[in-house]
Amino acid sequence: MSDRALPLAGLKVVEFTHMVMGPAIGVILGDLGADVTRIEPPGGDRTRNLLGSGAGYFPMYNRNKDSVFLDLKDGDDFARALALCADADIVIENFRPGTLDRLGLSYEALSARNPRLIYCSAKGFLNGPYENRAALDEVTQMMGGLAYMTGPPGRPLRAGASVIDVTGGMFGVIGILAALERRHRDGGGAHVQCALFETTAFLVGQHMAQKAVTGSPAAPMPVRVSAWAIYDVFETAREGEQVFIGVVSDAQWRAFCGEFGLDALLGDPALATNNGRVEARDSFLPRIRAMIAAMDRADLLPRLERIGLPFAQIARPEDLFDDPQLAAGGLVEVTLPSGDKTRLPALPLTFEGERMPLRRDLASVAEG
Repeated sequence: MSDRALPLAGLKVVEFTHMVMGPAIGVILGDLGADVTRIEPPGGDRTRNLLGSGAGYFPMYNRNKDSVFLDLKDGDDFARALALCADADIVIENFRPGTLDRLGLSYEALSARNPRLIYCSAKGFLNGPYENRAALDEVTQMMGGLAYMTGPPGRPLRAGASVIDVTGGMFGVIGILAALERRHRDGGGAHVQCALFETTAFLVGQHMAQKAVTGSPAAPMPVRVSAWAIYDVFETAREGEQVFIGVVSDAQWRAFCGEFGLDALLGDPALATNNGRVEARDSFLPRIRAMIAAMDRADLLPRLERIGLPFAQIARPEDLFDDPQLAAGGLVEVTLPSGDKTRLPALPLTFEGERMPLRRDLASVAEG
């Protein structure tokens, strides 16, 4: 796909960001074709050099961007930043409330020069009693109920990726695109805000609704009462090779029983409906577990696919480098600071049947 054919081609974005949430907004807009310029401090953003679980932040969320290295407290560098914002369509920032205001880069200051500007602030909290608190992905997972739902009782556990940073950033993109559509109608800009805590609340809203509907609080996922009798991880014959299997309809139950010779279960009228199977789950699930535990996973998976059941082998993130589905266009190659090449997940959508291409590799500090 040519640059001009990309859906956001021609839009200018200036990004004052760090960590994950703000850069996630920028990479989505950049992948969709916007011209994104990231403002980094002299020497580069600190996420370039994080260790441990932070080592992947910069390479994952900063492709398809240019970087300009500016000291915003320096008069000349500040003037360069203002000039970039003067004809920008979108500005993104995710620093603590008031940080850019004190530097003279607030929405009010920039929109006075550029009334069509769409300014997205990605924060910990929207307006309210918490709005000035510092926040992190993990903080809001804990206070928003997601960690409680993820871990076993008494052991809150954050999700295994920066899901709130990334989904919060996605809500930021939704707000930006909505503001762009309104600008098409009235010509004016807007100040859009997205936040970690409110994103977490939105994600656990289904569990809040469960309490409202049933009168009983939702149990953490490891001990929940599933809506389906077979919806679990099963051990197979080879140690360490697990598989998730879901049987989520009566038709799938009949197909499952037929494929694996479970005639007695298929003929039991008490198990003919999903709710009946859920109520009787403990009576037949040990038999299912024993059957699967005697099977080789390599033989099991093709049979599950043939009868149309939802299934998955349990993969680790590093396994995805060799996943056949992702290899068919779902990974883009970037150059790491070491000079090594790697392939990382592309934006998970197509536009007119095509994936979003890599147009700009990761910017190096030397380029600034």
